[in-house]
Amino acid sequence: MELVTPNVGTIFWMLLFFSLILWILAKFAWKPILNSLKNREKTIDEALQSAELAKQEMIKLKSDNEKILSEARQERDKLMKEARNVKEKIILDAQEQAQQEAHKIIESAKQSIENEKKSAINEIKTQIALLSVSIAEKVIREKLDSGKQTELIDKLLKDFKLS
Repeated sequence: MELVTPNVGTIFWMLLFFSLILWILAKFAWKPILNSLKNREKTIDEALQSAELAKQEMIKLKSDNEKILSEARQERDKLMKEARNVKEKIILDAQEQAQQEAHKIIESAKQSIENEKKSAINEIKTQIALLSVSIAEKVIREKLDSGKQTELIDKLLKDFKLS
């Protein structure tokens, strides 16, 4: 039973050694341990604050990137619209110019045809006049017999071919 009940001397020495160890730990170990714990806590708080700042910065960068992408899309759409407008204007100008050129060519062709027509009519008039003079000359040379004159005119008209 002695083992279960402690002796007064044992309790004294246990309290003395416990107090001595407690004093040694308080003097040499607790301050550095508490300082390192405070430093660790401070480092963790700074890391959390840095992480929070980084998170806010990332959110800001993400919103800035979205804004820049939106502006780039708007600029692209604007440039595409301008390009379409320029393309349509060029096509319309080309069509208008082609119509003007076609109109000029048609007018030139009409003028050329009109000139050729006038020239052909003048040449026909000249040929008719020469033919009339030739027929009149031949008729006058012949005797003034009307039957012969009619035969001569028919013969000359058959010989004459319009070219």
